[in-house]
Amino acid sequence: MIKVAVLGYGTVGSGVVEVIERNRAEVGRRAGEEISVKYILDLRDFPGDPYEDRVVHDFNVILEDAEIGIVCEVMGGVGPAYQFTKQALEAGKSVCTSNKELVAKHGAELQAIAARTHCNYMYEASVGGGIPIIRTLNSALTADRIEAVTGILNGTTNYILTKMEREGADYEDVLKRAQELGYAERNPEADVAGLDAGRKIAILASLLTGRTVDSDKLSIEGITEITGADFAYAKAADRTIKLLAVCRIQEDRSVFARVAPFMLPKSHPLAGVNDVFNGIQVTGNMLGDALLCGQGAGKLPTASAVAADVVDCARNQGRTVMGSWAAEAADLIPAAESEERFFVRVSEAGRQALQEVFPGSSPVTVPGREEDFGFFTGAMKEKEFLAGCGQLGDAVLSRVRLA
Repeated sequence: MIKVAVLGYGTVGSGVVEVIERNRAEVGRRAGEEISVKYILDLRDFPGDPYEDRVVHDFNVILEDAEIGIVCEVMGGVGPAYQFTKQALEAGKSVCTSNKELVAKHGAELQAIAARTHCNYMYEASVGGGIPIIRTLNSALTADRIEAVTGILNGTTNYILTKMEREGADYEDVLKRAQELGYAERNPEADVAGLDAGRKIAILASLLTGRTVDSDKLSIEGITEITGADFAYAKAADRTIKLLAVCRIQEDRSVFARVAPFMLPKSHPLAGVNDVFNGIQVTGNMLGDALLCGQGAGKLPTASAVAADVVDCARNQGRTVMGSWAAEAADLIPAAESEERFFVRVSEAGRQALQEVFPGSSPVTVPGREEDFGFFTGAMKEKEFLAGCGQLGDAVLSRVRLA
């Protein structure tokens, strides 16, 4: 029997215990050996909980127990989670995590330790929740050169944008509703500012390039500036607005990666991914496009991904099988050099100067709307676009990239 310890008994941690224990027969059959949770690490006690007898408060109890072969780190953050993960790997215990912040920041180091001690550091649940994107890239698509990954990687922002589009509601009202439903944190900055999606695309880009992509160095924009007026113009153009995380891999392994709202046609594969769902489009040089879609967050979808990693670790005791990347920094293509088309909404005062600044732009008309004016630009480098917006000054009311 393989004994497992779970670090953190919050939403995801309790889900991991539930998945492993409730599906014990199925998990054991697929792992080739019975798996059981021996310890749950948390600062709190849980009187009345069915697993209260497994709760411990000292990580050393887990670290020093030779029976523990696999540790599930679902604490979050990069403080104790980093220290505990590092110690467990150095002791030869495999670690499975949903902690995208930790993987993005210390993934290269932790995977190197796992390789040295012949165990595994697995992080399927850190990107896309229950969507098996890491396994897909590591196993199913290893014969392809992946050229691009484009994804809706944050369920909170996707829920907010979906409601704004369907109901014509304001951002602040939908955010408040998302918080009441538990889709958004009390402090939603990591989600709405695009930081969460930035960490996830950095992990995918690191895995694909074999080098570390620092999420702090990416161009990241959130959804806080998107308004109902932008959705009115999107509807008029048969488009929608999604927060996309994008990475494009060049043949020399240099990479362009960013997170930003995009206005995409309704025919786009990701246009129909709504509410709290995530969707990830992978483009390979042989495969072409493939789309993975599912619940990107939540207790049981995320816990299921962690438990799947536990099964993989159980199957591969004593050997490292997880793909990894080096600590060497990847070559990042500057955002200013990226070429895009843009939607721009300007006040009536800026309409006259529009063709001078952005010649060849095409208007987007919303019947009955006279207080502003929308248009699509041609393709241009971002630095050229920003220079043009600077010439228009305060006349620019909003701008959204086109997919």
